[in-house]
Amino acid sequence: MDMSLVSGILAAQAGAVQMQVAASIMKSNDDAEKFAVQTLLGAGQQSASSLANVAAGVGGNLDISA
Repeated sequence: MDMSLVSGILAAQAGAVQMQVAASIMKSNDDAEKFAVQTLLGAGQQSASSLANVAAGVGGNLDISA
């Protein structure tokens, strides 16, 4: 085989691996952002019912200056 052909094939394979890694990282980031938004929004009824049994004053003092 011609070396330029081999080099091109190897470069294409490396590019495909890079694309797979990038797609995996993007999906992981999307999942993390989705979780963060759900956490901030309370994720509906489940979080409301799970906070029903906490002691009075829990979560009352939140420092948002940082």
